[in-house]
Amino acid sequence: MKATQSKSPIFKYFLISIFLTLPLLLLLLLFSLKAAVHPPPLPQNVALSESEDLRIRPGYSSYDAYIQRQLNKTLNPKLRTTWTTRDWDRKIQVFAKFFDDLKRKKLLSNESKALCIGARVGQEVEALKRVGVSDSVGIDLVPYPPLVIEGDFHRQPFDDETFDFEFSNVFDHALYPDKFVMEIERTLKPGGVCVLHVALSKRADKYSANDLFSVKPLVKLFKRSEMVRVRKVDGFGLDTEVVFRKNPLDSILVTIVS
Repeated sequence: MKATQSKSPIFKYFLISIFLTLPLLLLLLLFSLKAAVHPPPLPQNVALSESEDLRIRPGYSSYDAYIQRQLNKTLNPKLRTTWTTRDWDRKIQVFAKFFDDLKRKKLLSNESKALCIGARVGQEVEALKRVGVSDSVGIDLVPYPPLVIEGDFHRQPFDDETFDFEFSNVFDHALYPDKFVMEIERTLKPGGVCVLHVALSKRADKYSANDLFSVKPLVKLFKRSEMVRVRKVDGFGLDTEVVFRKNPLDSILVTIVS
C-alpha cells in the first residue's frame, strides 16, 4: 500500500509537467510551420555561401519586406509600360537568339517543357514559343496571362521533375540563393538543363538581393547538377551565361539513398 501511495505523487507530477509543456511544444510547432511557409529574415551582412564571391545585401527586416521591394519594381507602371511596348520586340529578338544557340548546342529542343523564372511580362516565354518551344511558361510574383503565372521562385508552384529546361536572368534577385537553386533542381527532370544569365563584372541593379563575383558559388549550390557551359553574353546588363545539366540518374540515386 505504501509503495502504491509513493508512486502516486510522482505520476501526478509527471502528468502536470506534460500539461505545462504541451502548450510550449504546440507553439514551437506553429513557429516551425510558419517558418516553412515564410523563410526567416536573413541576419544583417550574413551570406548564404561561405565564399566571398556571393554576398547577400543587407537591409531586409523580413521576408515580406523583401517581397514588397521586388513588387515595387515589378508593379512600377513606367517599367511595365516600357516592357510591354518599346522593349517588347527588342528583348524577344535577343532572347530568341540565345535560345536558338542553345538549340544548336542540343541544350534545348522543340519538345522541351520549359520554364522561365522571374519572367515579368514574359518576353522570354514569347521568345521560346517563336523558336518552336511551344510548351513554355513563366513565373513571377505578378502574373501576366497567358505567358506568366503567379509564383515565388523560392518555392515554385510545380511538382517535382516537371521541366526539361529552365531559364532565369534574375538570380541576383534571390534573397535565398540556396532555395532558388534547390527549387530549380527539384522541378527539373533528370538530365534537364538550367541556364542562368548573371552579372559577374559589375554590380546588379538596386532591386538585387545578392551580388555574385564568380561562377564558383553556383557550382557549389547546384549539388545535383554539373556545369556544362560558361560563356560571355550581352544580356541586358548581364554578362555571363552559365549552363547546368541535372544528373540524368538523379531519380535512381534518390530512390537508392531513400
